[in-house]
Amino acid sequence: MIQKQITSASVNDEQLKYLYETAFPEDEQIPWADLMRLIGQMSLDFTAYYEDEGLIGFTIVYPRPSFNWYWYFAVREELRGQGYGQRILTQLIEKYKRLPCVLDMESPYQDPCPNPAQRRRRHRFYLRNGFRDTNVFRKFEDIEMTIMMMGPGTFTLQDWDDIIGELRKHWTWD
Repeated sequence: MIQKQITSASVNDEQLKYLYETAFPEDEQIPWADLMRLIGQMSLDFTAYYEDEGLIGFTIVYPRPSFNWYWYFAVREELRGQGYGQRILTQLIEKYKRLPCVLDMESPYQDPCPNPAQRRRRHRFYLRNGFRDTNVFRKFEDIEMTIMMMGPGTFTLQDWDDIIGELRKHWTWD
């Protein structure tokens, strides 16, 4: 698997944009042009993963002083369930092993929701890979997000507010 570091100046892959816009609910997306601007301003680690010249997926990580925030992680829909996500996550965990890693995901506990099986499958995937529930939940638009963590320490609502505050220095929701 080939990794390619993406910068706002180097992104020219329409497949990346398409994957971003189809893999996440619209309420969870920052408009693509704004996201590309944030890549440089916030020192986000945007990595695309390829095999045989074909896009597999991408990750966007926000490295912070006390933990790494796994912000976006997507694998092309037709490649899911084939081990690619596992391989990418394993590489990501190794790359960021010095600090705890935190992510948010659509809560598998929200009822009702439009995609309960997908949420439960994603939650089990992260649990199998060493993440644990922090018992911190946040509402984002109408989506309940559960926050998971790998490594020592705790994650608090203040940590969430700090991340959102940092994001708001560079971008605000309409």
